[in-house]
Amino acid sequence: MKQYLKLDEWSIIEESFDAIHQEISESVFSIGNGYIGQRANFEEKYSGPSLQGSYMAGVYYPDKTRVGWWKNGYPDYFAKVLNSTNWIGIDVHVNGSPLDLAACSVTEFRRELNMKEGYLARTAVVKMADGKQLKIASTRFVSIARHEIGAIRYAITPLNFSAPIRLTPYLDGDVKNKDSNYEEKFWNEVSKEVGLCTANLTLKTKKLDFHITSVMTYDIVKNGQKLEFTPSTSEKEKYVANDITIAAAPNDEIVLYKYVANVTSRNYGLGQLVEAATKSLNKATTAGFDVLLSEQAAAWADKWKESDIIIEGDVAAQQAIRFNIFQLNQTYSGEDDRLNIGPKGFTGEKYGGSTYWDTEAYCVPFYLSTADSSIARNLLIYRYKHLEKAKENARKLGFSKGALYPMVTMNGEECHNEWEITFEEIHRNGAIAYAIYNYVNYTGDKSYLGQYGLEVLAEISRFWEERVNYAPLKDKYVMLGVTGPNEYENNVNNNWYTNRIAMWTLEYTLEALDYLETNEPHRYEELLDKLKLTTEETAKWKDIITKMYYPEDKELGIFLQQDGFLDKEIIQVKDLKPGNLPINQNWSWDRILRSCFIKQGDVIQGLYFLGDRYDLETKRRNFDFYEPLTVHESSLSPCLHSILACELGYQEKAYEMYLRTSRLDLDNYNNDTEDGCHTTSMAGTWMSVVHGFGGLRVQNDELILKPFIPGRWTSFSFKVMFRGARLKVHVSEQSVTVFNETEIPAAIRIHNRDYSVGSLGMIQVESESVNTL
Repeated sequence: MKQYLKLDEWSIIEESFDAIHQEISESVFSIGNGYIGQRANFEEKYSGPSLQGSYMAGVYYPDKTRVGWWKNGYPDYFAKVLNSTNWIGIDVHVNGSPLDLAACSVTEFRRELNMKEGYLARTAVVKMADGKQLKIASTRFVSIARHEIGAIRYAITPLNFSAPIRLTPYLDGDVKNKDSNYEEKFWNEVSKEVGLCTANLTLKTKKLDFHITSVMTYDIVKNGQKLEFTPSTSEKEKYVANDITIAAAPNDEIVLYKYVANVTSRNYGLGQLVEAATKSLNKATTAGFDVLLSEQAAAWADKWKESDIIIEGDVAAQQAIRFNIFQLNQTYSGEDDRLNIGPKGFTGEKYGGSTYWDTEAYCVPFYLSTADSSIARNLLIYRYKHLEKAKENARKLGFSKGALYPMVTMNGEECHNEWEITFEEIHRNGAIAYAIYNYVNYTGDKSYLGQYGLEVLAEISRFWEERVNYAPLKDKYVMLGVTGPNEYENNVNNNWYTNRIAMWTLEYTLEALDYLETNEPHRYEELLDKLKLTTEETAKWKDIITKMYYPEDKELGIFLQQDGFLDKEIIQVKDLKPGNLPINQNWSWDRILRSCFIKQGDVIQGLYFLGDRYDLETKRRNFDFYEPLTVHESSLSPCLHSILACELGYQEKAYEMYLRTSRLDLDNYNNDTEDGCHTTSMAGTWMSVVHGFGGLRVQNDELILKPFIPGRWTSFSFKVMFRGARLKVHVSEQSVTVFNETEIPAAIRIHNRDYSVGSLGMIQVESESVNTL
């Protein structure tokens, strides 16, 4: 796709309007605050292609599963994060004619997502069918400082005419999800009230009884003077509005300031919703738009202070990494351990907005390094709270013990309805186990094992124990009928990554037991009793570890993605004609399954997670074989390849994969950004800089850096939180400099030499120790 977004270090900018890009832009320019999410829909009517989207965190609907052939074990429903009340709406009529950019000639247009200060701005000059020309200018945001509040400054200026202009601020709950299985609308009206300059609307879901209340108010200013007026009111089912008609002459600027509070029954009792929203709204309107916007800028300054990455010499790379960090920070704040991170965040509806294994594999590292450790801890506690449901999920599939965490969930129950994923992509259990290890290893918080971690590890290990079976002819344990991370292979035997992460989980669970027995013997005995864990079970785990089968080809020196992989016709992606790509949009599923092409890193996933277990040459042989077969049609793929390419010293490939992961949505690589941004893979983009070019690892309680500089960059810097210290790492061709921005000293190893960075101190390692790609 031709790039249509301007390169800028701190903003995403669109400088002309083309309806063909509108749904992509609605995704890319989305705003959120971890509680409210809003696609970049226009405030006024727009009749062109659009995915109207307003979302409230944690509010979902169990849409009945729709499949052609029901299989026992299917979940009854697929969880949808609901498109909720459209709170941004402001209809505009000029002399009775509706303003609609799809029906106008747009002569000037600019849309900007200001990532530094956290707002969306748009200006446009349009010519209506009758020749009237007018200018629109809007600025809106959802507040990081006041998470229930959204605010809009909407200005309209006639340029060549005098006429009455009617403004209609409204709340509209008559919305539906694009991905509804049965074209059903999911909301019922509970109550509404409309008054002068105010209105409120309360809806509830048709199932589960989530309630949402939106309350709005507004002011109107003409040429800098606040107007006094008496609006007319209107209402219909799930809709409330005010109408204000204002006489306008050429160059009169009419500004409507709209303020809305959105609250849900997740945080308030049903009888408190209107009162709570009104109280929050009144405080916001008393402060006023400019103060709210100033608060927003200050709140984002704090976030950037912890998580910014600075790249010198490459604007495309700089813009991209900030875009990814921005979307992550506005998707999840970590304050509510009932919430998690959906693959599309607040930017769209695809995948249901539910929790996938992406969180543990890709997002946990970002929050470990850029926020207080409690944030990542809450992501793990989310899974701990779902442990009983995970055990139920395993029983539903016929297992007598253990826990199988769902592929997709909102409340712990499986709600994914593709059989090859629901039943077979069980490697997700391993990602959850690995996240526990990652958290404990990074933070040093081993108390987590006794408090929560061991219970999850033990139940996952019990699942693996039952899922493998002993093959007498091999004298090995095998795992049959699985789907690995590469979803372009289904129902395979002995996927190397699945087998390997399963055995790693057993190993780590045994290590955790040993640690607790030695260091927390009382808690150890409590957990043995609670889990009814026996020595016979742990002995069986050790036997499985010893005798697990791993497919490999000794001649090539590679791990086989699964049994029989080399029976395929091996063709590299570069030998495909361009018209074949992406293959998921051009090939039949049968053709994909029979091909050698890989959707995302599979063996590579294991070499990343367990990188300390394999030497560089083993990684090189596997990377050299598998990467040329990988089409990277999963958003989760390029980042891991970038990280491993850095480790291997592959200059061009590391940079190519970084740009692909970081600009995946900005440049619409996979031709699917209109469905929403790839939010969870954005954490992988951060990893590609910090774990890839920065070479960050934690081993033996020590922070390790092995930084590289891509040839197009003159320098780069990033920040990491590590055990209470916040360290800023600056890498140039001449040196690596580490600044400690806290009073907590930190030990660090840079290119195999140990250093200590004291309170508010700095160290600098000169160029002879710095590698440059």
